[in-house]
Amino acid sequence: MPAGPKSTLRDVVAVLDELYDPRTAEPWDAVGTILGDLDAEVGRVLLAVDPVQAVADEAVALDVDLVVTHHPLWLSGVTALPASDPKGRVAHTLLSNAIALHTCHTNADIPPRGVSAAMADALGLVESRPLQPATDPGPDLWTVFVPRDDADAVLAAMHAAGAGHHDGYDQVAFRWPGTGQFRPLAGADPAIGRIGELEHVEEVALRLVAAPGVREQVRAAMVAAHPYEVVAYDVVVGQPVPSDRGTGRIGRLPEPMPLAAFAQHVREALPAHGGATRLAGDPDRLVETVGLCGGSGDFLLGVATAAGADVYVTSDLKHHVVSEHLERSDACAVIDVPHWAAEWTWLPVAAAALTERLGATVVPQVSTLVTDPWTVSLVHPHSSSTDHPLDHRSPR
Repeated sequence: MPAGPKSTLRDVVAVLDELYDPRTAEPWDAVGTILGDLDAEVGRVLLAVDPVQAVADEAVALDVDLVVTHHPLWLSGVTALPASDPKGRVAHTLLSNAIALHTCHTNADIPPRGVSAAMADALGLVESRPLQPATDPGPDLWTVFVPRDDADAVLAAMHAAGAGHHDGYDQVAFRWPGTGQFRPLAGADPAIGRIGELEHVEEVALRLVAAPGVREQVRAAMVAAHPYEVVAYDVVVGQPVPSDRGTGRIGRLPEPMPLAAFAQHVREALPAHGGATRLAGDPDRLVETVGLCGGSGDFLLGVATAAGADVYVTSDLKHHVVSEHLERSDACAVIDVPHWAAEWTWLPVAAAALTERLGATVVPQVSTLVTDPWTVSLVHPHSSSTDHPLDHRSPR
């Protein structure tokens, strides 16, 4: 364990949540802290793809305080946790050794330092960008009318609730003076004016932006600080804006190469494994623009073709999906790689991010255990595959 100041699990989770926002995970997913005390100190962190027993045993042997995995331990609720169950045994091993478990799954797929971006870097792609870009909701535009003498208090309350942040600045606002008028009716309880009499008040119009996620907090703070019984305000919902996040990546090779040579390059660039690297398409076809998706990415085959990819690299492709894809006259070539190997490329990136943000307070280590379920890949003697018949190398 590192000497000197230490981070807590809460500190580590805060960094991971900033990089891999759990709010962007798919609805069916189970991400976040699975096991552990957020106030416990964390010195050593082990990063792995799968929360399996071999990884739990490795965590114990390395005396780590936290395991960060890409895949969740559970994707559905459980009502019992017996050690006789494989997943229960993992949980018992970690808990009995005071080791926490945190998962970044689909929330780690789409950010700039996510799984597909890491895979693109591992393959040496340049100028990579999201294959299917995401959009972020545009900021809300608030306009609030308030008596001149109360403007500072209302503005301060809205800023404290999260409004007024814009491109590296905070407490941003615009104000202009004017005259408001109203006539209180029977039953009203006006802060200014009398029932049945037309009132004119020197007011200020405040205009400021706020993220949609803090809309209710801003509204509540504004209403609480405002002197009027009924507050006059507008909220204009912003239009979606382009994002640097997205599903998959597309980029280009520094130099074009034949598809067969690129498949060999892919196999050598990813950590070694016992599974197969499969190629669909003309081995002599020159490829330069590469689309990819870490994990199971068959749903982006058509997107890759439409984006101009010469070849698309992903995992878990099925016979009929690829067969039907190749029937298209404009179909890109396809390379299928083991799921584990593609996603392992993210682990060093996440480890580096923890070091950048938390310094020497944590020591991250990337697991080199091959937890891909396929242990041996055999090639038919008449195959044109570029794979060797057997491959038992360890990941780099």
